[in-house]
Amino acid sequence: MRFLLPLFFIGCCYLMPSFAQTAPPQIDPRLYEIAKAPSAARIEADIRQLVRFGTRNTMSDTLSDTRGIGAARRWIKTEFDNISKACGGCLEVFYQYALVKGDPRTRIKEDTWVVNVVAIQRGTIHPNRYVIMTGDIDSRVSDPSDAVKDSPGANDNASGMAGTIEAARVLTRYKFPNSIVYAGLSGEEQGLYGGQHMAQVALEEGWQIIGVLNNDMIGNIEGINGVIDNTTFRVFSEPTPFTETEQQRIWRRVYGGEVDGPSRQLARYVARMTELYMPTLQAKMIYRLDRFGRGGHHKPFNDLGFPGVRIMETNEHYDRQHQDLRVEDGIAYGDVIEGVNFDYAAKLTGVNAIVLAGLAWAPPTPATVMIGGAVQPSTRLKWDAVDDPNVAGYKIYWRETTDAQWRFSRYVDKSVTDYTLENIVIDNYLFGVATVGKDGNESTVAYPITLIPRR
Repeated sequence: MRFLLPLFFIGCCYLMPSFAQTAPPQIDPRLYEIAKAPSAARIEADIRQLVRFGTRNTMSDTLSDTRGIGAARRWIKTEFDNISKACGGCLEVFYQYALVKGDPRTRIKEDTWVVNVVAIQRGTIHPNRYVIMTGDIDSRVSDPSDAVKDSPGANDNASGMAGTIEAARVLTRYKFPNSIVYAGLSGEEQGLYGGQHMAQVALEEGWQIIGVLNNDMIGNIEGINGVIDNTTFRVFSEPTPFTETEQQRIWRRVYGGEVDGPSRQLARYVARMTELYMPTLQAKMIYRLDRFGRGGHHKPFNDLGFPGVRIMETNEHYDRQHQDLRVEDGIAYGDVIEGVNFDYAAKLTGVNAIVLAGLAWAPPTPATVMIGGAVQPSTRLKWDAVDDPNVAGYKIYWRETTDAQWRFSRYVDKSVTDYTLENIVIDNYLFGVATVGKDGNESTVAYPITLIPRR
C-alpha cells in the first residue's frame, strides 16, 4: 500500500490536465488602477477653463479666442492633440461639421454650424469596433437661443466634457483590441444635433458600435430635494431597441426579454463593473431612456439602433440648470462652478474609464444566441462561435425574471457553443451569453433572439 499510494496520486496528477478546465481570471488588476487614475485636480482645471469661455451656446461667438463655443471647441481639440502627442500620436483628432438650417420656430433661428470634436484611439485588432464616451460642449441659460448672456455651464455640461478629456488622458496609456472614441458633442441644448450627426456618420460608415456612454452632468452631489450624496449615480437605458421589427416585438411578448435589449445590457455592464472595481460607489439603474420627458445625446444613437446609456449624478439641482444667473428671494440661480464637486466628477470619470477599458479589451458579444427548453426540465442555449484570438470561453448567465442584474453564471470553454443547464427550468429565469477574454474581460451579455429548432 505504501508503494501503490504514491503511484495513485502521481497518476491522478498526470491525468488531471486531460479533463480539467481552466477558467480565465475573474478580475483584471489593471482596472483597479484605471478606476482611481482620474484626477479631480485636472478635471477641476478643465471645468474652470470651459467656464471661462463665458458662454458656450451653440449660436455664440466662433471667432473669439476667449469667448464663445468656437474658442471652447478649439481648446478641446488642442487638449486632445496634446494627449495624442504624449502617447506618440495614438489619437486621430478631428472636427465633425453639420450645418443646421435656421428656423424661427425652433431653438436655432439662423443657419448654424454644429461642430463636434472627436478623438479616436484606434484598436489594434478590431479598428472598426467602437466604444464611445461623449460629453456636451454647449451650455445654455433660461432661453436656449440666447447666445449672448453668460452661461457658465459648469455642471451641465463642462463636467461631462472634462470627464471625457480626462478619460482620454488615462486610457491612452494602454493599447486595446477595440477602438475607443472620446467625443465632445455640440447642439445638445437645441435638439441633440451633434449626436444626431455623429450617429448618422457612424451608420453611413458602418461603425460597429459596442456601446455609447453619454455623460451629461456628472459633478453635482446636492439635490434640490435636500439630499447630499456622493456614493451613487444613475444609468438610464432604453429597454429594447427603438428599431426592432414587429416580428421581434412579437418574440419579446411571447418569450420574454422586454427589459433585455442591448442598451439595457450595457447598463448592467456599467453596474457590474462598478461593483467589481469601485465597490464604494453604486450604480442605480433607471429603467427609462432618460429623465421624465427629457433627452440626452445617447438618444440619437439609440434612434439608429446603437446601444447607448446616459451616466449622470443621482440628485439634480434644478435651480442650477438652464437658468439665467441671478438671485431671487435669497435663492441663487445658475450653473456656476461652486455647484460642482470635483472629487465626485473624478469618480464618475473612473466609472467610464473602467467600462471603456473593459469593453475595449473584451472580445465581441456572441452574434446570435438561441434558446430551447419548453416543457422540459432543463434549458439549452446555443450560440455562434466568436472568431477572435482573445476568446477564452463563454459565460452563460441567468437570473430571476424580477432581478435587475444577472445573478447566476456558468463558464464554458471556447470549444463549447451548445450547452444545457440541467434542472434549470426555462419558465422561471431569463438567460444570456457573454464572451470571455483570456484576461478575464467580458463582452456585454447577448439575450436569446430565436428558438433552437426541435430535433
